[in-house]
Amino acid sequence: MIILVTGGARSGKSSFAEKQYENKKDVVYIATSKVMDKEMEDRVILHKKSRPSYWRTFEGNYDLDNAIGKEENYLLDCVTVLTSNIMYDLTKDEERISIELQKKVEDTVVNELNKLINKINDENYNLVLVTNEIGSSLVPESHIGRVFRDVQGRVNQRIASISNEVYLVCCGIPVKIK
Repeated sequence: MIILVTGGARSGKSSFAEKQYENKKDVVYIATSKVMDKEMEDRVILHKKSRPSYWRTFEGNYDLDNAIGKEENYLLDCVTVLTSNIMYDLTKDEERISIELQKKVEDTVVNELNKLINKINDENYNLVLVTNEIGSSLVPESHIGRVFRDVQGRVNQRIASISNEVYLVCCGIPVKIK
């Protein structure tokens, strides 16, 4: 079972995703953030406190399928940070991001997720993916911001199309949309 959970910042997405595995011990939390500063360090600490300490944690942005073990339940939080990190890795030296490079970023993210999803499906395990719905806001002022919004929107569409269920969380209230 593949479940995609989307919504705005601080909408309750992660809490809803974690509740999918309430009372389960065989859970792997796939963390995609990189601690680059004190603010991110604080955010990671808060996230760790919000989930059971007995859940195994896998940290990374590439080869996510290496997280798969004997556990049956997986939670990836979040696809948006994954996209951001991969986009940075592939475009950090560019002033303008060409259409071709945008496609490469999108395909790299989706390929990483597909490897994970395929392995989850092969093992008949469960995966909850958390992502941000970033297209419902202002148009970003910068070129890089607009490129990120566009890439993330397309990544979300592609992942939603292969998910069994999709939920939109707004004000802490989940709404099943697929």
